[in-house]
Amino acid sequence: MKRMGIGILTAGFILQGAAMDVSANGGGTHHDHSDKKIINVSHRGASGYAPEHTIPAYQLGEQLKGDYIEIDLQMTKDGQLIAMHDESVDRTTDGSGQVKELTLAEVKQLDAGSWFNEKYPQYAKIEYEGLKVPTLEEVLQKFGKQANYYIETKSPDVYPGMEAKLLDVLEDYKMIDKKGRTKNVLIQSFSQESLLTVHSLNANLPLVQLISYQSPAVITDEELEMIAQYAIGVGPNFARIDEQYVQTVRNHDLQIHPYTVNTKEEMRRALDWGVTGLFTNFPDLFHEVIKEFKKR
Repeated sequence: MKRMGIGILTAGFILQGAAMDVSANGGGTHHDHSDKKIINVSHRGASGYAPEHTIPAYQLGEQLKGDYIEIDLQMTKDGQLIAMHDESVDRTTDGSGQVKELTLAEVKQLDAGSWFNEKYPQYAKIEYEGLKVPTLEEVLQKFGKQANYYIETKSPDVYPGMEAKLLDVLEDYKMIDKKGRTKNVLIQSFSQESLLTVHSLNANLPLVQLISYQSPAVITDEELEMIAQYAIGVGPNFARIDEQYVQTVRNHDLQIHPYTVNTKEEMRRALDWGVTGLFTNFPDLFHEVIKEFKKR
């Protein structure tokens, strides 16, 4: 088990990170991201219908009414941020090896789509064959400032400097304004240390603390007060939470975006509990559920 951060550790509650003093980083920042709208996050793109973390998956996520494109970040041997969930390329390409040991040129030689056709023949398309792994910059170039991005620093302990590199790219593509604020980017991580690093670099950016529970979820007021010093919300695994958990989070004026919710029944339950958004592989289904919910 990795080191745990600043006393935020209860039974079944996993937060990655090292001890740091968040009070010195200017917590309590106000952001433009309000919780008035229920947000529909396309998990790795519309990954139920297309190969995860590819341009077609992100495009489909937008077409199916997803509000945010979720981008998991890994960093290549030559320091380029790419969209990929795993630390290795094995599962979602025809290659093998750790991302950190491959150059961007080597990653670009891989087929990131054919595996999906083989695993999910009901959704297979010829155009998915030979898809390339996109860089963060390529995604921003493709979708521009009109899109919303929910970006995760994956395995930041493996990639020193990932946070600074991410902010540099966001600034280069005008996703962060001259005052250091953003209207269309949320940054998330399981690593508390990574989020605190981002917060120390720019205290104006909205952050979400991801949490993985191994047993039924419980979160204390003390834990939420600590998270609220640097983040605007939490992202727990849906399978372990309940209505009491959601209400406890909401009582602290924090947003809650559980992952990953793929059936209408679970989506309806999540909304009944009071979540402010969620991650789904099927954004079209959640869009329909939100419309039903608002009519009640």
